[in-house]
Parts: sequence; C-alpha cells; structure tokens
Amino acid sequence: MSVHPLDWVAREVLRQFPAVSPSDRIQSLGNLGGFSGASLWRVEGASGRPLCLRAWPQDFSRDRLLWIHQLMQVARHAGLDFVPEVFATAQWITALEHSGRLWDLTAWMSGRANFEERPTPARLHAACTALARLHQTWSGQDPQIGPCPAVTRRLQQLRAWRSLIESGWKPSFHSADQDPVRPWAERGWLILHGQADWVARALAAWTDKSFRLQPCLCDIWHDHVLFHGETVTGLIDYGGVKVDHPAVDLARLLGSMIGDDVILRANALDVYARLRPLTWEERELITVLDETGTILGVATWLKWLYEERRPFEDPRAVSARLAKLVARVEKWKM
Repeated sequence: MSVHPLDWVAREVLRQFPAVSPSDRIQSLGNLGGFSGASLWRVEGASGRPLCLRAWPQDFSRDRLLWIHQLMQVARHAGLDFVPEVFATAQWITALEHSGRLWDLTAWMSGRANFEERPTPARLHAACTALARLHQTWSGQDPQIGPCPAVTRRLQQLRAWRSLIESGWKPSFHSADQDPVRPWAERGWLILHGQADWVARALAAWTDKSFRLQPCLCDIWHDHVLFHGETVTGLIDYGGVKVDHPAVDLARLLGSMIGDDVILRANALDVYARLRPLTWEERELITVLDETGTILGVATWLKWLYEERRPFEDPRAVSARLAKLVARVEKWKM
C-alpha cells in the first residue's frame, strides 16, 4: 500500500462521515493518473460498498464544490445511477474543510475506463446516451442564454499562448534520454507553428452567436467513462463542471473516443440526439470545439511542462495524453 503525505489527514476526515467505520480500510491512490492536483483514497469496509475520498486542489472554491454536489444529487434523484452518490458528515456537510484542503466522500463507481480496449459502437452509443441523459437532467439548472463560454475560454488560451510566444519564450527540451514526454513535446512544438491563426479564424465566427447554456461536465473523456460490458456504470470526475453549451462535452468525449472517424461521429451524435436534439449549427460547433481544443491542448501541455514546470506524478500518463493530441494534429497537417 502506498503512503501519501495526507494519509493521516484523510483518516481524520473520514471520522466525520457516518458512512465510514473506524475499521474500514483506506488505500491511497495519489491522483489515479489524473492531472487536476486532487488526491484520492479508496475506502473499503464491512458494508461491502467501496467509497472514494477526495482532497481537492488547494485553490478549489467551497461554494463551487457545493454547487457541483447539488448537481450530482439532482442527477441521482432523477435516477441516473452512473453519477456517484455524495455523502454528508454527521453535521450534513458534503464539502468538508480540513488542513487547508476541501474534502468530499462519494461512492466508488464500479467498472473500468477501457473503451480503448473495446471500442465497440454499442459502448460508444451507451456513453452518448448517458451524457444526453445527464444534459437533459441538468437542463433546468442555472439555465442561461449567451455565447458559448468554451469559445471564450479558447480565445483566452490563444491570447495567452500568443503573448508567451511573442515574449521570445521557447520550451527547453533538455531532459533525460528516457523521458517519455520529451519526444512528443518536441513534435508538438513543431506542429503548433502556423496553427494560431487558424484557431483564431475558426473561433471568431462563434463569438457573437447565442445559445441556451446549462451545467456541463467540461472534462468528459474516455478515462472518465466506466463500463461493465457494454453498459456505462459511471461518469466520474465532476471537478470541471461549468455552465456551458453541451457541445463542449460532446467535442471532448468524441474527440477522445473516436478521433476523426466521421461515420462513427455522425452515428454517435444521432444517438445523443434521440434524447436531446441537436441543430446543424450545434453539430458544427462540436467539430470546431473539438479541433481547436485539440490544438490548444498541445499548447497548454507545453506551457504546463516547460513554462510553469508543473510536476506530474506519472510521466507516462502525461506522455500518452500528449501523444494522442499531437498525433491528431499531425494527421490534419499531412
């Protein structure tokens, strides 16, 4: 069993939750291959129902976490059993502050994030149906009308990237020969040249268009969709939830699962649209968000790694994530 610096704090936190017994086993999982800065523990006890304890990143807002919990509870009450149940302390608190961090306790969702091992149409359709059901359930929560926030965020990312490049910054790729990230980072740096103007043009057409907005996951990709056979058993990781347009979730999900397969994408959107209809304009927005998000994703990783020098627990997971982004953009430039 691995030892985490916050293990003793995690045990203190768990004492506040009636759902946990003092005899329950706790296993530190680090960030479980994620990149958000959160830390996770799996809790198992006599009840036979495993739980997930999370320490959120230090800059995460309590009000934001409580809003996310409310949305998750709305989904659970609507019968969406693939959304994790949120547990409260004896004082009916779901977002607990302890030792400078926010903590929460949710159900540990069964299944595996193994779509890449078995990328069947049935599983793809199941994921799209689950996402449509969640969007449909959340459609009445905090509804707004306005431009797509994902477009605004991408333009902000683009401005920050251009400003960084114009300052004369270049990534320094000096690292150990066995560094799994460096080859993909070098290739990513090369393919970004000339892409900024295209991204700006692609997004400019959407800045003045208004849509009906609602809470969306904003970080739904194949690692966050759990399956048992052909059935979706969990949509996990709600830390990115924001008010946005559902196109941002479909772009993220389909881009990670099937890339540029036009036929599979059209079929998947048709399945989604059976529950939540899509206009042709929304379908076009999905493509724009997918393509611009992939290019800016490469830039973001280079900035994180070589300008901000963020530490990541698993360099191989970083390498795999960056490789997929770079490979897609390289294919577009062929």
